[in-house]
This record gives sequence, structure tokens and C-alpha cells, in this order.
Amino acid sequence: MNWSYILNAVPRFVEAGWITLQLSLWGIVLSFALGLVVAVITAYKIKPLHWLAQGYVELSRNTPLLIQLFFLYYGLPKMGIKWDGFTCGVIALVFLGGSYMAEAIRAGLLAVPRPQIEAGKALGLSRCQVFRHVIAPQAWAVAMPALGANVLFLIKETSVVSAVAVAELMFVTKDIIGMDYKTNEALFLLLISYLVILLPISLLVRHLENRTRRAKYGV
Repeated sequence: MNWSYILNAVPRFVEAGWITLQLSLWGIVLSFALGLVVAVITAYKIKPLHWLAQGYVELSRNTPLLIQLFFLYYGLPKMGIKWDGFTCGVIALVFLGGSYMAEAIRAGLLAVPRPQIEAGKALGLSRCQVFRHVIAPQAWAVAMPALGANVLFLIKETSVVSAVAVAELMFVTKDIIGMDYKTNEALFLLLISYLVILLPISLLVRHLENRTRRAKYGV
């Protein structure tokens, strides 16, 4: 292991890590927003959007991210639509992550006991108030573990975006291996980089899971 080479390569991985974080942040936030909309449509079977939303979920979950990414980056320019690699990466992550977020949120929404919803209506709450004060808090507690897992999943899936020349962590790693033949050093830095990003988020997710679990039971 060439430690002097590793020290010299650290700035490249810091820069690549920042790009990975940007991809992750955009992908997570937008996929959660999309997933929430799709979950409400599918959970409550809102017509005529229900079948469209269900079709999106099945298409997204049953096609690889790499294929979706290639379609955006190489296929759409044939139709006159051209985006840079970063934009294609974000859209692909949102397209994939939105379906997983939707299923997690939908499970939470459907887990809320019907009598509690009826009790909220009996108290004179509007539909929006019932959703905000009765359904959403309980659905969040149920969906939190799956949502946390999806967040970590999306961060790791950013490695696929290297296929369209976005200089994130995996791209820099392959570049070092191909140009300098420093396989051990590159993989070591890649491992450390993902640990630095994922470990704090994993601990935060576990903390939020514990908080929501205690809140659910009034502890």
C-alpha cells in the first residue's frame, strides 16, 4: 500500500465525495416528494391517476437503474432531448427511488387503523386535518425503517452514475485504477469515502427509527 499516493489522492476523493453527496441529496429529496404523491394516489386509489401511478411503480422497480440511466443519457438525444450526465443521474435516481419511497409510504398509510380515521372525522376534522394530525404521524412511524433503508440504498446507487462520466466516487476510483494502476489504494479510499458518508447517515436513521417507535407508543 502506497500511503504517500493515498495522501495525494485524498483531495480527488473529497471532490468526488461532494459530487456524490449532491447527487444523493437531490435524488433523496425529489424521490421522497414523488413517492409521497404516488403513495397517496395508490393508497387511496385516486382515479384516473391510480393505474398510471401503479404502472410507474412496476416499471421503475422492475428495470435496472443502469438501463434507465442509459435511456436518459443515450436514448433521449435521439429524440432531440439532451441533458448532462449529472442531470440524467439525478432523474434516474428520482425515477427509481420514487417508486421505493412510494411503496414504503403507502404501507404506512394503509397501516393506520380505520377507526382512528373515523374518530377524527367524528370530531369535526376536515380531510386535510385528519391526514395531518391522525394519519401522517402514524404512517411516518411505520414507514420510517423502510424510508431509512431507501435513503442508504439511493446513496449507494449513485455509484452507477459513473457510467455516464459523472466524476463521483466510483468514477474517480476506476480512473485511478485505469491510469495509475493503484488498485489497492483506490479501493481503500473508496471504502473509506463511503464509510464517511454512510455511517453517520445510518446512525441518524437508526436514531430517528427509535424516536418514531417510542413516539408511536407514547413513550
